[in-house]
Amino acid sequence: MTDSSREPIISVLGHVDHGKTSLLDYIRDSVVAEGEAGGITQHIGATDIPMDIIVKVCKGLVKKEKISIPMRGLLFVDTPGHEAFINLRKRGGSVADLAVLVIDINEGLKPQTIESIEILKSYKTPFVVAANKVDKIPGWFGGQPPKKQSESVYKEYQNRIYRLIGDLSNYGFNCDIYNNIDDFSKSVAVVPVSAHTGDGVKELLMMLIGLAQTFLKDKLEVSLETPAKGTILEVKETKGLGTTIDAIIYDGKIKVNDTIVVAARTPIVTKIKALLRPNPLEEMRDPKKRFKSVKEVYAASGVKIVAPNLENAMSGGPIYVGGQEFVEQVLREIGEVEVINEHLGVTVKADTLGSLEAMLNILEKEKIRVKRASIGKVTKQDVVEACAIGKEDKYLGVLMAFSTTTLHDAQTYCQDNKTPIFASPIIYKIIEDYQLWVKKEKEEEKRILKKTVATPAKIILLPKHTFRASKPAIVGVEILDGLLTTGCRLMKKDGKVEGRVRGIQSGGMSVTEAKKGEQVAVSIDDVIIGKNISEGDTLYTFLSHEDIQKFDPDELSAEEKQLIKEIKEVKKQR
Repeated sequence: MTDSSREPIISVLGHVDHGKTSLLDYIRDSVVAEGEAGGITQHIGATDIPMDIIVKVCKGLVKKEKISIPMRGLLFVDTPGHEAFINLRKRGGSVADLAVLVIDINEGLKPQTIESIEILKSYKTPFVVAANKVDKIPGWFGGQPPKKQSESVYKEYQNRIYRLIGDLSNYGFNCDIYNNIDDFSKSVAVVPVSAHTGDGVKELLMMLIGLAQTFLKDKLEVSLETPAKGTILEVKETKGLGTTIDAIIYDGKIKVNDTIVVAARTPIVTKIKALLRPNPLEEMRDPKKRFKSVKEVYAASGVKIVAPNLENAMSGGPIYVGGQEFVEQVLREIGEVEVINEHLGVTVKADTLGSLEAMLNILEKEKIRVKRASIGKVTKQDVVEACAIGKEDKYLGVLMAFSTTTLHDAQTYCQDNKTPIFASPIIYKIIEDYQLWVKKEKEEEKRILKKTVATPAKIILLPKHTFRASKPAIVGVEILDGLLTTGCRLMKKDGKVEGRVRGIQSGGMSVTEAKKGEQVAVSIDDVIIGKNISEGDTLYTFLSHEDIQKFDPDELSAEEKQLIKEIKEVKKQR
């Protein structure tokens, strides 16, 4: 074997309980039901279904002679979820060629759906939407296409499918039902399916082959005699074998006794003792499975690698067949993801290299600066560094932990120093929680600031609206600009400070503030109307230099900035 076209690698993503695993199970079971069990090849982390079998299962929907690019079949990654997808990383993109985004047609977009969408966008991976659980639409008759359902069921189906299409459009996708699309390079296909009854599954397979022809020309060519390249799906303890790695090989050939370089903080150079695959039709997730040993594996394929010293291998990291010549390359690839920046920023931790990369992509999109990003558990040292950042910028002195844990001493140090940790297995939950915290903290700061710092305001004393001349003076005013609050000192146009606002009344009720355009009664201590100030006078709130320094320019409107500038000019008169 020399050059060949490999199978497209297909990953399945979506929200928990929307049917990712059930859909994969149905695809495998449908092949078995057709008496083609021998056609399925079980891999570690993947299931390979040859093209001949797909053509037979799809019963005329897929015609082999119309497949314009060479394909041996479809390789489904059967560890579904965005966690698996982000570990299917290689330099410059994803190992997964195509993806199936599974969405419950009845529930619509959920947090993990949205996260999956953002991850697919960041990796630019072509995908098809499987609108699952159509059988849950009341009155749905399994085995019948949508248009053959009763009128009321078809109407409800249309309502749900087009609501889903509308929701997806909010994330920048032009979507439509698959059989309405002429150009799959411009639209995302939505295929209604049921992992329970099998409705739409054949059409889904047909769409995946169509996507492969649209997007993967010249991308499936591999050399089967060159040293393999792969990515680590998972590092795990295997009974009787010690630490092993489950990997997807996406190029070349890997053999027993090959020397490999495996991603780790200090790259591991080791020799393969065994390559393992599950026995036919046994699930890789079943801990009781038995493996069969193979001598070599070609791309595209999933395989369990048994070798010494794999304890510190990084999930989501690369594997290369070769020796020391790949060590620097592996270090560079890790260094492209793990970062230490000069500027201030948040501290990010994740469980795998792929997770960290996905997290950083989304943080960059959200314009959240990162100081340090690394793989592993949150340690006390991480918290100490975040605390130091927090002394310079409170809103960046935080930790974000994606799918990883916080060590006990780190947790204690966080609590003692009031350093926030935002942790979740969902990236968007971390970011939303962080943004909500920032918003609440800034609102609280504003509230405290209003109590301790005068707000900029410009008022005019209304003619014939003096209710009392002194002790305290009570006069009607109009707020010309800004926000007048109780407790602030007042200043005339010549810069002289005259009096302090004791209280504000609006409509006979006491209030603490009055906005631009409002007319209110104001009681003012330490002035006499007609002596210190007079009807028709324009007054400003007096702002000290310290008051002005406390304002955040980013939080001020253009009008507020102009008013503060005017107040500074008035102060110069003195």
